[in-house]
Amino acid sequence: MSDVFSCSIEVPAPPEVVFDYLTQAELLVSWIGNYAVLDARPGGEFTLDIEGIPVRGRFIDVTPSERVIVSWGHAGSDSLPPASTEVEFTLATSAAGTIVTVEHRNLPIDHVASHQVGWPMFLERLQRVCSV
Repeated sequence: MSDVFSCSIEVPAPPEVVFDYLTQAELLVSWIGNYAVLDARPGGEFTLDIEGIPVRGRFIDVTPSERVIVSWGHAGSDSLPPASTEVEFTLATSAAGTIVTVEHRNLPIDHVASHQVGWPMFLERLQRVCSV
């Protein structure tokens, strides 16, 4: 059994700037994780370490300034293995910058609660780094 978690935040930067924070390793780790290797093209590598959690997957869709979809899972996990879920980031222009929406699909039920805490926290960090 699995579920979907979704949340949004308004970021004071245009979509093309926010897009870079999703596709460039040095910018991604400014708001989520502490190590990343990214090859931002369909099929390209998506490696992200978040506080000791090794997230592994692939880029599925990369539409500049509009959307990024990656497969997502944790290396060594039986309940959330690498590339077992999908995370979609959508970017929509707003008066103040960009509405960033994250939808995490196919989450095992026992992982939903931690992602309900994590995604809003990380989006707030994205908002802060884009405010500078």
